[in-house]
Amino acid sequence: MFQTGVLIVLYGLLAQTMAQFGGLSVPLDQALPLTVNPALPLSPTGLAGSLTNALGNGLLSGGLLGILENLPLLDILKPGGGTSGGLLGGLLGKVTSVIPGLNIIDIKVTDPQLLELGLVQSPDGHRLYVTIPLGINLQVNTPLVGASLLRLAVKLNITAEILAVRDKQERIHLVLGDCTHSPGSLHISLLDGLGPLPIQSLLDSLTGILNKVLPELVQGKVCPLVNEVLSGLDVTLAHDIANMLIHGLQFVIKV
Repeated sequence: MFQTGVLIVLYGLLAQTMAQFGGLSVPLDQALPLTVNPALPLSPTGLAGSLTNALGNGLLSGGLLGILENLPLLDILKPGGGTSGGLLGGLLGKVTSVIPGLNIIDIKVTDPQLLELGLVQSPDGHRLYVTIPLGINLQVNTPLVGASLLRLAVKLNITAEILAVRDKQERIHLVLGDCTHSPGSLHISLLDGLGPLPIQSLLDSLTGILNKVLPELVQGKVCPLVNEVLSGLDVTLAHDIANMLIHGLQFVIKV
């Protein structure tokens, strides 16, 4: 009788203990999950990366490489070309004067590239500056030798400023501010040239021409596309970025 009573008490204690743990959905040897606050849609790093990815993809899908490949360089260098009182049209004479009888009949753009975009935020947090690094090769052809006379590698950066503005309906959206070529970012190097000709003199003359005409030419073609891509950003992404900028919140991590 005593043993039966003990068993009943033990059974009751066991049942009570199992009831207390019955509501747990994880094994007893595992820690219970901690309560966390709801996360933002994107982390600061994710937000910046999403923006550069969206801009890069938008530029490519918007025909950036085709725009670069069809730059009207030859039209500007032809006599009478350009809009600066004949100045640009006369530049071709400087090149042809290096080698008497040499006539450049074509300057062809090849291998256009969009390199990795850069992104920085202003110290006050209200502006973004996107660096758009571009690369092209220039092939200078002439009938004198029946082949390519020079091949040049050209690198140039375009810098686009992005702002957040509030309209009359108190809606916040992104707009393009200044968009220009970065001073000093134009780099021209010789890939190959025909040795018997005075290549260095020709290269110096042609480089001087390109320094004067190429940055503004590329800027005039690329910046309208940047504005178009910015206007077509994903609504949620644009809203999140605009909200950060309007409040001056830093989300671009400095490296």
